[in-house]
Amino acid sequence: MVVMKDFSLTYGGVKLYFGPKSIKHLLEHVKGYEYAIIVTSRSSAKVSGALNDVVKILNKANVEYEVFDKVTPNPWASQADELAKAIWESGADLVIAIGGGSVIDTAKVSSVMAASGGKAVDYLYKRRKPKYMVPLIAVNITHGTGTEVDRYAVLTVDGTYEKRGIPIRYPNVSFDNPKYLLTLPKNQTLYTSLDAFYHVYEAVTAKTLGSPFVDTVSLETVGLIKTWLPKALNNISNIRARYWLHYASMLAGIAIDASSTHIVHAIEHALSGINPKLPHGCGLGIIGARSAYYIHKAKPKESALLLRKLNPRIKPYTEYAKEAEETIREFQKDLGFEEKLSNYGFSEKDAEEIVRLLFNELKYLWDESPLNLTAYIVKDIIKEGL
Repeated sequence: MVVMKDFSLTYGGVKLYFGPKSIKHLLEHVKGYEYAIIVTSRSSAKVSGALNDVVKILNKANVEYEVFDKVTPNPWASQADELAKAIWESGADLVIAIGGGSVIDTAKVSSVMAASGGKAVDYLYKRRKPKYMVPLIAVNITHGTGTEVDRYAVLTVDGTYEKRGIPIRYPNVSFDNPKYLLTLPKNQTLYTSLDAFYHVYEAVTAKTLGSPFVDTVSLETVGLIKTWLPKALNNISNIRARYWLHYASMLAGIAIDASSTHIVHAIEHALSGINPKLPHGCGLGIIGARSAYYIHKAKPKESALLLRKLNPRIKPYTEYAKEAEETIREFQKDLGFEEKLSNYGFSEKDAEEIVRLLFNELKYLWDESPLNLTAYIVKDIIKEGL
């Protein structure tokens, strides 16, 4: 295995620089711009050191800038509206997003709105299509999102529980630098890597969009997570573990861009739409094992292909659905994951609202479900997670 090598690649519409020295390439991509808006959450961009590095490079390139630090986890559409207004009013000709999925997704939508007009909800409900966009650079500082290499963004519609995901745009340039992950807390280290795991598990088991390419990158992703996540949890300063988890997350982003997520992400979006304090990867982990029981029944060959990385006994037959569930449950338990929905205020009475969301506003999120999702199945998955 190559150790900590810097490299670059082009995928979709994005030029990605990867590795511990990758940020040096930012200089060549900001030269010629006049004014940048840097998008962050409240503190992680500062704590990681990424904001300081970006500012130094902007100063060197004589690019003026301002910082928009109002993005929260599970961001609202109104935050994208506010950011788009700031981009427009400042005359910024460049947007730089430093953060995880919440920050980069918000910047994706806002960079389109600032040039194409409209409100975030116009794009979330597909009433408006992207026509123009302000150039966007993404500096990813988690190893779960995949948004630095995919075209999707997720925002929650204000005043509702609707957490909507849409294809909107690729960043023009992205950076994955493992040194910015060394301050990622232990719980977020676990949650974000579980996000990457479920990205590939769903991508491989999608109803129609799976492919040999998706299988290949997904198998590599699971192998890397299995090897390196325990090491990162044991020592969050292990930069080699961070490097390979970052790489796994990037591959997982490509997997869902080429395929799709389905029921695990759909149900989680309903959950964190109701309670935005539920971390996305945590929600996936809570419902993922029981979801795998039903997914394996529907797509046993594809499910077994990935889960054999965790448990060689798994077979590509429907009779192994319970073992698929227990394989994921034990994998997560061994990593120290024992969260429950009840920890976030959920109870059985919330199941009806989750079903309502999934079969109405969020139905499009499980178009690629390999199984015929029913209210009974959703309630069973929720009950197991309480």
